[in-house]
Amino acid sequence: MPLNLSNQDNQWMRHALRLAEFAAAKGEIPVGAIVVLGEECIAEGWNQPIRENDPTAHAEIIALRKAAQHLNNYRLLNTTLYVTLEPCTMCAGAIIQARIKRVVFGAYDNKAGAAGSRFDILRDTRHNHHVECVSGVLAEACGKCLSDFFKNRRNS
Repeated sequence: MPLNLSNQDNQWMRHALRLAEFAAAKGEIPVGAIVVLGEECIAEGWNQPIRENDPTAHAEIIALRKAAQHLNNYRLLNTTLYVTLEPCTMCAGAIIQARIKRVVFGAYDNKAGAAGSRFDILRDTRHNHHVECVSGVLAEACGKCLSDFFKNRRNS
């Protein structure tokens, strides 16, 4: 019997949160993302712009690239992207271009979020592709991961 959606969302977000914690351990802003097709995680990513010297190396972009390679297709139809932090405008654009069906995120990003807090690119009906967007899944844990990271950075 498949998990109900909220249990499944929590399970996958915990996976993304582990990736965010891995990013933090590497000195990167702790954001983790995974792409799920059906009941299988087909790709994962974490923030790596510092390590890669690449401003586009956000967790979502890395996960989207890996998912496209896995499927051998730049269209990621019927997939769900789980990410610990609300996607930025760059990532929201890539999500739309990839034709992600559903985005589930944890913490809101009031400074740069593009899924309802600062901007609402993912739900803008003017796009030719519409993304279902679920927010606040494990928001407290996702937000704590980020705030702990920045607190530790300020203290060192």
